[in-house]
Amino acid sequence: MKVIFWGVRGSIPTPGPQTVKYGGNTTCFEVRLNDGRVIVIGAGSGVRALGNKLVMEDMKKGPLNLNLFVSHTHWDHIMGFPFFTPIYIPGNKIRVHGPVNIGDESLESVFAIQMSYNYFPMRADELSADITYEILKEGTFQLYDDVKITTKILNHPVIDLGYRIEADGVVFVTAYDHEPFRNLFDGNPEDEDYDEVAKIEGEKAAKINNLKIQQFIHGADLLIHDAQYTNKEYLASKIGWGHSPIEYVLHSTIKAKVKRLALHHHDPTRPDTELDLIERIAKKRVAQIKHTDMEVFVAKEGLEVEL
Repeated sequence: MKVIFWGVRGSIPTPGPQTVKYGGNTTCFEVRLNDGRVIVIGAGSGVRALGNKLVMEDMKKGPLNLNLFVSHTHWDHIMGFPFFTPIYIPGNKIRVHGPVNIGDESLESVFAIQMSYNYFPMRADELSADITYEILKEGTFQLYDDVKITTKILNHPVIDLGYRIEADGVVFVTAYDHEPFRNLFDGNPEDEDYDEVAKIEGEKAAKINNLKIQQFIHGADLLIHDAQYTNKEYLASKIGWGHSPIEYVLHSTIKAKVKRLALHHHDPTRPDTELDLIERIAKKRVAQIKHTDMEVFVAKEGLEVEL
């Protein structure tokens, strides 16, 4: 299996001279199996360049048969879909998989909204490829006989899934957009509405859910994990935004015996120089910890990782 990074930025694309090294496109990864089959993870702005590559190279062998998975339907994770060239070509088959929120009519309607005439010159029902949509919940299924996928609900302000893909004898996992579960019932004992029982139960629930995430990512040959903030940034004003502090990510992934960790979903304000520093500090911290040989690096557009 090979994983190719096409978009690693969070929230909004950030082109410009300060983001050239790591890239400014939002989330997209190409998972290419040993036999050439392709699984696409993420339909952020990075999917445009991937689509062009698939048309120019893979379609030399015939029409495409693709599975596209999205973690959730926030705009930065679906905004590239209207620019994904394979959807305009007759004969291509594309299955879009992902979760929807309570109240949303369908996954198809979520994708179609951004292609209404108010926002885009071509409507979704005018696309030429054979496109189907499948709503996913938490669970395990076989994408193919030899490809097992497990989904896990993450901690984000919208229903959001992590993906664990087991194929070709390796394990590839994504966990974004996500922040550690916390006790929502913590409070000041002097407040009149303070509830000690609720606090205890809240602490227990947070611990259990964080443990479930560790079990989900356990032993991954490659994990792409949300790491949008430093701990200082997170504690100052970002709690509840649905993204993880880097220090927490390093701690939890080492405990989960992850082999390779890619820090992902870079904040739009983060220039290349800061990401260089983050990578140096992360590598140094991991090297100082005994009983781990985990490799850590900052996700970068164009990077190819062989598993």
